[in-house]
Amino acid sequence: MSSTPMASLTESNTLDFPDNHTKTSASLSDSTSKVNEPLQNLHLASHEVLERAQTAGRSKCSKCSGSRMFYCYTCCSLVGVSQEEIPKVKLPLKIDIIKHPNETDGKSTAVHAKLISPDDVSIYTYPCIPEYEDKRHEVVLVFPGPDSVTVEDITNRLLRLADRDSPCLQDHHRSAEEPAPKRMKQDTTAEDGEVPSPKKEAEQGRHKHLLKRVVFIDSTWNQTNKIVTDERLQALLQVELKTRKTCFWRHQKGSPETYLSTIEAIYYFLIDFHQKCLSEEYHREYDNLLFFYSYMYKLINKAKHAAGKL
Repeated sequence: MSSTPMASLTESNTLDFPDNHTKTSASLSDSTSKVNEPLQNLHLASHEVLERAQTAGRSKCSKCSGSRMFYCYTCCSLVGVSQEEIPKVKLPLKIDIIKHPNETDGKSTAVHAKLISPDDVSIYTYPCIPEYEDKRHEVVLVFPGPDSVTVEDITNRLLRLADRDSPCLQDHHRSAEEPAPKRMKQDTTAEDGEVPSPKKEAEQGRHKHLLKRVVFIDSTWNQTNKIVTDERLQALLQVELKTRKTCFWRHQKGSPETYLSTIEAIYYFLIDFHQKCLSEEYHREYDNLLFFYSYMYKLINKAKHAAGKL
């Protein structure tokens, strides 16, 4: 397995919560700057709802009857809080998360993404993988490898794949000797007041093939090989996040700091995509993806700090 920094490897231990008698609002606000520093600049919805839920203690999931805090990681449903109290984030892309079958549900932060962006995130358990064969010009896999590219390179690489695979785009590359089919007369009453030129239409045709879906692998590092080598993923362009560092409280022992939890990988990928592919300023549109993660981080690290483990 490559030692190249990776972006979507998940946590190796279950998410533990201090008992419900642990102070919530007051204790979290009193956390030292050292504890809060990694996530202190996030623009998040109020954590008051999570503080109340933690004070009330664990509740039973209405679907599986499991004892849960905040949400059921098995059913991907909220527990002890309502959907209206939780922020919802609309994503610019669809996210597919492929979970290793031996990965315990409670070990993963992937559920955070599903809860915060339910319309844009899907979770599959391997060997269940969506069909990407005819969509490789609009899908990427976030995983390191010898041929992986940076986020900045995604647009150009996908356009090359679109040029190669799409019959529509191949029409734009026909030889000069081949007569083009007659074009229907265009209505000149378009909204912009002008008839789209063939060149403009060709460019619009190219852009419609840009990135639409991103695949992440939800697994410990030692378990990823079985999924990433699946032939259904082999044709996908691989993308690598190299500069981000994790602040996960149960980081895999011996792994570089660049091995992120799943929710961190999704969050940082979207920021890079927003800035480097869409060329837009980032105004904290995706910060609430870390709504649960940031609260747990502060809660658990506060407990460790109080116990002298930090």
